[in-house]
Amino acid sequence: MIEPHPLVAMIHAVPSGARIAQEAFAREFPQATVWNVMDDRLLDDARAAGGLTDALRRRMLRLIGHVIDGGAKALLLTCSSYGEVVDTARALWDVPVLKSDEAMFRTALAGPYRRIAVVASTPPAVPAAVTQLEALVPAVRADRPVDIVTALSEEAAVADDAEATARHLADALHAVGATDVDAVLLAQYSLTRARDALAALVGVPVLDGAGAAARELRAMLTPGERTTSPAPAVGP
Repeated sequence: MIEPHPLVAMIHAVPSGARIAQEAFAREFPQATVWNVMDDRLLDDARAAGGLTDALRRRMLRLIGHVIDGGAKALLLTCSSYGEVVDTARALWDVPVLKSDEAMFRTALAGPYRRIAVVASTPPAVPAAVTQLEALVPAVRADRPVDIVTALSEEAAVADDAEATARHLADALHAVGATDVDAVLLAQYSLTRARDALAALVGVPVLDGAGAAARELRAMLTPGERTTSPAPAVGP
């Protein structure tokens, strides 16, 4: 039986990620009842430990178990650093659990895009995104080649507004010769505010992780419902 307002839990490590994810669900999956769980020490503790430890993995699994025991019908981890824990969670619980950006990666690989750019404002986000994207290729796009190009703009992380962020990201794309890509993927939730402005500058679809996750969970949890949400932003 399809529930009219399915309970979707989100586990956050930073407040900005929580805000962006909530905005995406309000826009793309307003039928969902959203349950936000915040542990704002997750990233700091992982950095202090030099990466994920067994204790941190168990801590995340306890949070996942908490929301599933509380009745969540699906779960999104908005922190990409803990994405590897999702594989364990899927083996333990029969509830959809999504990594922060995997829905965006699947959408990009299933689409007609031959050359895809991954853009970020913090160095660790680039290899993390590319690793996840390449890992999905055999399952989603084994029969078609894909060219992945990356761009980094640390200036975008401290830009004052969405337009300035978009300009820095566009400059980074131009600097690596990514002017002929077919789509751009935002490797961090914090860049979502620049999506539309960046699309207008580069003239190709720009995909964000939070919006893609909301659409994928909506399709899973309300499969018979007609939807009219907008496609990824496209420039003129």
